[in-house]
Amino acid sequence: MASDLRPLTLGELLDRTFFLYRKNFILFVGIVALPNLVLLAFQLAGVGLQSMHLLLGPAARIPWMLAVWVVSLGVTAASQGATVIAVSHVHLGRPVTIAESFAGMKGRILEIALIMIGYWIGIGVGLVLLIVPGIILLLMWALTIPVAVIEDTGLRDSVNRSAELTKGHRGRVFVIGLLFLILLYVVYMIWEIPIFAIMAFMARGHRLVSVPVWTRLAVPVGNFFSQCLAAPLMTIGLSLLYYDERVRKEAFDLQHMMSTLDTMQPIAAPLAGV
Repeated sequence: MASDLRPLTLGELLDRTFFLYRKNFILFVGIVALPNLVLLAFQLAGVGLQSMHLLLGPAARIPWMLAVWVVSLGVTAASQGATVIAVSHVHLGRPVTIAESFAGMKGRILEIALIMIGYWIGIGVGLVLLIVPGIILLLMWALTIPVAVIEDTGLRDSVNRSAELTKGHRGRVFVIGLLFLILLYVVYMIWEIPIFAIMAFMARGHRLVSVPVWTRLAVPVGNFFSQCLAAPLMTIGLSLLYYDERVRKEAFDLQHMMSTLDTMQPIAAPLAGV
């Protein structure tokens, strides 16, 4: 895989993203699925509590919604961080497992979650003020998580580094982000449209008094499978873009080749005297 460390066109980046996803399907889907099972359990527990009328009123709903948000943030940080680590290994030609990918995130989930909060607040402020600045920040900071995970940097250094790497190529960031965002929503719609169509049919026949429990169960379950199937693609694409920008601007391909030769040198040295 290390032989692919060369400047890639946009089409090659997209092709490489789908290639790694297909070839390592179990790895990437498993990385997203494991933490998202925790979120799914929370969501299904919420459906059960609502059915038992235990989440009535703001005093009960607000703390529960806050708990779900915290769990969702931790799940996103864990799955994206572990995916970045997995992409780094497979892209550089090293074998990796799901367990090893998560092991690389040990003790760092809270840090990555806080970085996510920080840069999304900045993007949110930009969107609220004039929209365009928010979009520009979104493109500039698109590589924040790959930078934070791979280079072990904090919020300020990560966003600054991302802005440096994406400079001059933010159109590629826009295309990659838009394409995979559309793909994610298409996958979501495949699950959600039939559910809402059945609900509309039942309502038209005056048979729908309240939202059926099965729909409240089906939506989070469908979201779980959609997230597992489609979410890895965005992270894979941005991680490959991170390496591509380093190849273009920092000759990372030569650095990696030299480091590989250095690790091989102790093995090759005894052969010189033969």
